[in-house]
Amino acid sequence: MMNKIENGKLVSEMNFGVRCVASCRRLLAQIEDVRDQVAGEFRDRLEEHKHVLDLALNEAEALAWESGFPQLFFPVLATEKASAVTGWHVRQQSLRQRTAPLLAAA
Repeated sequence: MMNKIENGKLVSEMNFGVRCVASCRRLLAQIEDVRDQVAGEFRDRLEEHKHVLDLALNEAEALAWESGFPQLFFPVLATEKASAVTGWHVRQQSLRQRTAPLLAAA
């Protein structure tokens, strides 16, 4: 590897920095792609609780970054959290359907 000094910096260091930034951008794009896929898969099922899905995906992403391997863990965590939100939403709908006649009678 040849090192040249340009503008007081080694060219190889600049190339390394550029490669690091490019790698980080690719990783962020991959995380965003997975987020969009999971959100697209589950968003239709949630009606008025779509914001809860966004919160769950934020939590999944934070946990994935804490692991040190976000590209490995985020897809699984995001799907797991989105499934939990969907289950919660179904339970909420069930409760509303059961209590609607009681509220109407009151």
